[in-house]
Amino acid sequence: MNTIGHMFRVTTFGESHGVALGAVIDGCPAGILLKKEDIDKELKRRRPGQSKMVTQRKETDACEIVSGVFEGKTTGMPIAVLVRNTGQQGGEYKTLKNKFRVGHADKNFQEKYGIRDYRGGGRSSGRETIGRVIGGAVAKKILPKKTEIFGHIVQIGDIKAEKFVKSFIEKNSVRCADRDKAKEMEKYILNLKKSFDSTGGMVEIRVLNPPPYLGEPVFDKLKADLAKAVMSIGAVTGFSYGAGFETAKMKGSHYISDSKHFGGILGGIATGEDIMMRVSIKPTVSIGEIAKKGRHDPCIAPRVIPAIEGMVAITLVDQYLRGKITKL
Repeated sequence: MNTIGHMFRVTTFGESHGVALGAVIDGCPAGILLKKEDIDKELKRRRPGQSKMVTQRKETDACEIVSGVFEGKTTGMPIAVLVRNTGQQGGEYKTLKNKFRVGHADKNFQEKYGIRDYRGGGRSSGRETIGRVIGGAVAKKILPKKTEIFGHIVQIGDIKAEKFVKSFIEKNSVRCADRDKAKEMEKYILNLKKSFDSTGGMVEIRVLNPPPYLGEPVFDKLKADLAKAVMSIGAVTGFSYGAGFETAKMKGSHYISDSKHFGGILGGIATGEDIMMRVSIKPTVSIGEIAKKGRHDPCIAPRVIPAIEGMVAITLVDQYLRGKITKL
């Protein structure tokens, strides 16, 4: 399936080197203020070529709102948004037409569908996240104004952030809230880039002032929906919330000593307290000779943050709208 959500549904489309990518959002309430600039602002944070840390593929990633918005407001009809590809260099992938790259989805796609777009991975490319960012940008407009979703890097390789200055996150290329550690991370990534290698990272996502009581008590727990949404991003390898995997070594007395350990969710339902999540990002596997010939990220983690934020926003809005229906 290429669609996520129940009341608020986001369908993404497009390939890495196709004509365009984008999303169709269905279930957005009418009367929501929405401008092209609202979406472009989020896409700019995701786009390639931002710094020496990322792929140098040249794309403006400017969106076109095709339907569902009239005079700056949503109409309640499906919202279609697309981003045209302008920096394709499909020729550089011709050597991979009959070759499966290690660590990529190439072989699985070929065996499952009998056909694959070998240009940059096609649908399995990280560029598919454009549609997720679009959906998230719309979702953020629906959430209460006091609700804020943001992510930051807490670890790259063995380098861990120790300080948190929120205002510094978007002022450095690795989106780390620790000024000193950000410099170490940047240096580490650039050195790996020179040797055509890569690294993974850890992202922390914070949701401040979320609407309370989102989530259902059994299969549609908020934590379950968030995990599915975030884990559906190709680069993501792990998800946790609250104390996460640290609970394996905690005593019960320690666990209940601090509500932050609950991560803002109890019984699968949001408490109204801040929601805290951590997401592990794998090293990009386009390394060695592939990295020499193409345009690839030595560390994708900072650029994945807008996509993760988007999936979190989509999930919260879907549960938010479902909750409103439940109360009628």
